[in-house]
Amino acid sequence: MIARRCSGGKKGPTIAVSGPPGSGKTTYARRLAEDLGLQYYSAGMIFREVAREQGVSIEELNRIAAEDPSIDLEIDSRTLEIGCRGGVVLEGHLVAWVLGGVADVRIYVTAPLEVRIKRIAMRENRPLADVYRETVAREYMHWRRFLDYYGIDVNNLQIFNLVLDTEPLSVEEAYAVIKTYTCRLLAKKGFRLEACSR
Repeated sequence: MIARRCSGGKKGPTIAVSGPPGSGKTTYARRLAEDLGLQYYSAGMIFREVAREQGVSIEELNRIAAEDPSIDLEIDSRTLEIGCRGGVVLEGHLVAWVLGGVADVRIYVTAPLEVRIKRIAMRENRPLADVYRETVAREYMHWRRFLDYYGIDVNNLQIFNLVLDTEPLSVEEAYAVIKTYTCRLLAKKGFRLEACSR
């Protein structure tokens, strides 16, 4: 298990945005980082970096990772390292759990499965049945992996400061909730971000 503590001081807040595929987490995390003047990272970016370093495709690294837990542990370790620097918004299905107490704000965005499947199918121009199979399998793997590696049930959302169902809201409405909440919580924790006062 990786330690969820930082050895040095952070340079600014660390915000974790998690949620299942098709929830909108990437959209909101990118925009939050841009608006608040923070760096943006995703678990996907870190995964691609590891694939490049190993000289394999993303698909190949996925196959290797299914058999070799050290790949996921390396990605988690790098995620923690980035979170410990501060001044960052990190996004990914599992990043909030990886960052543990390192994150100053932990946001979980979600939507009903059928809504998320439609969003992904539309975005990727793929058949609903294929997206459904792939998404359900992916979510099960994430749940199983964290239970096996860390003893953490990712269906338990108690670690989050904000849990938001994006289905009944427009992108703008959901983002307004996320930004307002994030700014208020950061202010309570002593962070003064100029973008939050605008």
